Amino acid sequence: MFDLDEFTSIRLYKSIWEKSRLKLAPKLRDRGMSVQEMAELLEIDIEVIRKYLRENF
Repeated sequence: MFDLDEFTSIRLYKSIWEKSRLKLAPKLRDRGMSVQEMAELLEIDIEVIRKYLRENF
């Protein structure tokens, strides 16, 4: 069985974690936050956020 440290190091966990944070991007944009600010706050690469917003909103 995985312990928490092992689980957080697997790729699936990291993908789910990033996608859940990306869902905040449209709300942050609506509040006037720049993509750079979103990237810093969400700890996600700026290009990933730009691509997500471009493809989904």
